[in-house]
Amino acid sequence: MKTLIEIKNEFLKAENTYEFIETKEIKKGDLILQRNSWYGELMEKPKANTVLTNVHGFFEEAGSIYVWDIYKVYHEKKIYFIKLTKKQKKFKIVQSLIF
Repeated sequence: MKTLIEIKNEFLKAENTYEFIETKEIKKGDLILQRNSWYGELMEKPKANTVLTNVHGFFEEAGSIYVWDIYKVYHEKKIYFIKLTKKQKKFKIVQSLIF
């Protein structure tokens, strides 16, 4: 597991591609920046709509987050935006109506 400082440094050094990466292409060990500006590290490959991550927020904790809560991914020394699948987009809309 990387520390918060190590994750932030990786994001600062990386090249911003302004390209999109599909959720099926991200993998265990990739670093993420969430929409709430918390950093994290993927602990497993995404399963459908959720992914297990080690999140560095107010505290360091592990848990599942929705893939649409991921803003940017540090993957293979480049930073990408997330591109959701059609099913994930539909589920995001349904989930936002319920909650």
